[in-house]
Amino acid sequence: MSKSLVERIIRADVRALSAYPVPDAAGFVKLDAMENPYTLPPALRVELGQRLADVALNRYPVPSYTQLKAKLCRHMGVPAGFDVLLGNGSDELISIVSVACARAGAKVLAPEPGFVMYGVSAKFAGLDYVGVPLKADFTLDLDAMLAAIAEHQPAITYLAYPNNPTGTLYGAGDMEAILRAVADNGIVVVDEAYQPFAQESFMPRLPEFNNLVVMRTVSKLGLAGIRLGYMAAGAALLQEFDKVRPPYNINVLTQTAAEFVLDHTAELDRQAAALRSARSDLAAAISAVGAIEVFPSAANFLLIRLANADKVFAGLLQRKVLVKNAGKMHPLLKNCLRVNVSTPEENASFLVALKESLQELSRESLL
Repeated sequence: MSKSLVERIIRADVRALSAYPVPDAAGFVKLDAMENPYTLPPALRVELGQRLADVALNRYPVPSYTQLKAKLCRHMGVPAGFDVLLGNGSDELISIVSVACARAGAKVLAPEPGFVMYGVSAKFAGLDYVGVPLKADFTLDLDAMLAAIAEHQPAITYLAYPNNPTGTLYGAGDMEAILRAVADNGIVVVDEAYQPFAQESFMPRLPEFNNLVVMRTVSKLGLAGIRLGYMAAGAALLQEFDKVRPPYNINVLTQTAAEFVLDHTAELDRQAAALRSARSDLAAAISAVGAIEVFPSAANFLLIRLANADKVFAGLLQRKVLVKNAGKMHPLLKNCLRVNVSTPEENASFLVALKESLQELSRESLL
């Protein structure tokens, strides 16, 4: 395809973008994507395999997804009288909300640093995006948020609870103030992708705020591969969002796998508890290495700050350990790395690689 044709048919802002980077992790200890490292027990895997083998792959899914939605509502604490809308991961839900709210001149607002797809999805839908910097300790700057809301009157305000990539769990009082400030002029999407590790939620508070949307995913629970997200809100909002949702957006294998695993949530809860415990242990171990700042986290990852983070990142790569070089994401994240909390074995591998990388830098400084 000629360059002139691309320039004629592809939007200039799209041409200026780079594709979402996903590094090849083959052969690495993979600690960059906030995945649950645990699989289902062998007996459950066998039973799930039998269920999947019986799926009618020649038929479209039942588009209402009634059974799956009912199980999500029952197991995930959705208040009585509220329903959920399903998406192919949280990314599709964010896109659905963006498209549905993309009136001329409408704006999207979110704290930064935050999940990159809030801004990307806004741009794709033709919405203006406004980022409001967090404080230096990664807590909400409530005064700045309220001032931005008053100035921009955003149609959509995102609050990740807890936040990615910082792990911060914002104060509930600050969240309430933002919900009230937005009021009837827009919606507030509380993104609870990491809720199993925070054990705090605005889901029970849906009846209090008619502009509240609570969004979650099963990815961090240990089901990242099936790509399933869901969001709950008042019936009037969900009805409009559903008009934008592509038909049959959840495939039959995802539907069957999710329904099966939701019947075994005790196993997911056990895994989440193990990762919460490991988070504390890993934070303490990193702090003991010395000269590393470990930020409080309510997610399944830790954000750390250390001198020469780029060189340490390179040293970890040489030792086949892949983390996220968060310093490239936002100025507030300078010299920060984000590390997925994993199994004891993988956490130990990371710590060894971290110490060796730091020792190597120390030797180089003496030369």
